[in-house]
Amino acid sequence: MITLIQLEYIVAVDTYRHFAQAAEHCFVTQPTLSMQVKKLEDDLGIKIFDRTKQPVVPTDIGMLVVAQARKTLAESGRLKEIVKQFLGDISGQLNIGIIPTLGPYLLPLFAGNFKKKFPKVTLYVEELVTEHIAEKLKNDRLDAGIFVTPFGDDSIIEQPLFYEEMLVYAHSGHPLLVKNNLKTIDVAVPDIWLLNDGHCFRSQVINLCAIKPGSRQELPFDLEGGSLETLMRIIRKEGGFTIIPELAVNDLAEVEKNNVVRFDELKPLREVSLCFSRNYVKQGLLKLLSEEIKASIPKEMLNRERGDLVTWK
Repeated sequence: MITLIQLEYIVAVDTYRHFAQAAEHCFVTQPTLSMQVKKLEDDLGIKIFDRTKQPVVPTDIGMLVVAQARKTLAESGRLKEIVKQFLGDISGQLNIGIIPTLGPYLLPLFAGNFKKKFPKVTLYVEELVTEHIAEKLKNDRLDAGIFVTPFGDDSIIEQPLFYEEMLVYAHSGHPLLVKNNLKTIDVAVPDIWLLNDGHCFRSQVINLCAIKPGSRQELPFDLEGGSLETLMRIIRKEGGFTIIPELAVNDLAEVEKNNVVRFDELKPLREVSLCFSRNYVKQGLLKLLSEEIKASIPKEMLNRERGDLVTWK
């Protein structure tokens, strides 16, 4: 007889691709986990995992079994959530992934208030690039992700939260700060600082500024920057400019806001969404999280019609 415990074990092995790590995640000994996985394989008459390879990988039929196991566990989890909602029990843990160009600016706006309103909910947050969040959503290692969409993956549901304007941040005295009727074509110049590869915001900036692949930037030095804060500090010292998201402006000192300028011909926006896999379980908690995030930001940022969407894929 197949048990939910056995399904949890094979999903854990598939997620971590290592029996010892899977056992640690499931809070059992490795022999116990291995025995239950072997019993399930014997009952089904198949090999779910190829143990001759390191890391361990599922067999062809094993991939189908694990996929179905994830769906079954998700449905089982929904039963518990239905009962908790009926009883008004708002508790549990939410594991959230958020991209680095949002985390420092968005988290302080909602995380504290969310915890105060729902003290029995533990919010665990990881700062990751979009591709890593998506991978963890598919492997059920995160309940939800907050990143820029459209992402374009059928296995991930995108629930738009708000629309954030993209602005120019430049060194004091930079010509862009005093240019009349600033257009996107005006920022296709070689003294722009960019985040490193892997950041969706970098791709959006490249699309917005029409930067040609392989074009050489005229900067004091090459930087593989993973932080907007780092780019802004360098700009203040070395010159040049970059593009920053709207929420980042809130953290600037009043005098430093003079280094920010908007585009005149359009208002470029990035769509920020709460994303989860199609097997997502914690519907009630995610709904409360979504509502809290929307309540924490300026109301105009909820309006999709306030500007033009810039894609990154």
